[in-house]
Amino acid sequence: MRILRHRTQAPRYSSLGLSALMAVAVLAIAMLPAAAAEQARVIPAPTQDETATTEEPRTVVLAGGCFWGVQGVFQHTKGVINAVSGYAGGDKVTADYDKVSTGATGHAESVQVTYDPKQISYGKILQIFFSVAHDPTQLNRQGPDIGTQYRSAIFSANPEQARLAKAYIAQLNQARAFDAAIVTKLEPDHAFYSAEAYHQDFMVRNPTYPYIVFHDAPKLVELKRIFPDAYRSDPKLVSTARSSN
Repeated sequence: MRILRHRTQAPRYSSLGLSALMAVAVLAIAMLPAAAAEQARVIPAPTQDETATTEEPRTVVLAGGCFWGVQGVFQHTKGVINAVSGYAGGDKVTADYDKVSTGATGHAESVQVTYDPKQISYGKILQIFFSVAHDPTQLNRQGPDIGTQYRSAIFSANPEQARLAKAYIAQLNQARAFDAAIVTKLEPDHAFYSAEAYHQDFMVRNPTYPYIVFHDAPKLVELKRIFPDAYRSDPKLVSTARSSN
């Protein structure tokens, strides 16, 4: 039975801050495996990575189930300039939550990650994506969410990103880093469309929302544990980035 996750109207945001979020996350982890199907895993870093030939920000679009949690993870990752929830894989006319939720649009709930290559590499972002942000062995689902809109996918921005992602997936599969084969799809040449405003910064603004407590907040605890050098306590919010433009 699929658990109802999203609201179609903006929720009432909690006033609790990061400390409360981390506290409930620790509680949720203590309740695993009942609390969440996606569990973080320590995996090797990629043996191949991009070359920082420019100081300009770079972007990659990642799909790993519910975009609330994926966005939250990368908002707390050092070197990430912005992380925006949205849709990729389908057409502009169907880039709407109600339509995407039918599973018939070709879209996946995705997060556009903009990062500073001087502070974090593409390879490190992929390592966090596979290790903490989601379970790349789940086909067309993540935890309680089922459908192609929750598939694991990388919407690369250029052929080099696609090549490196393919090489890293092969490396992880060969090393048997997971108990099953990685099913992440490589889907280049797709536009990204931002999601509705009420989906942005959702984890930060709703730390006590039940879905966040049991499925997403634990990812921040694991990010801090597995990647302490990449974790930052103050998230880069979409609302802040937009107001500064």
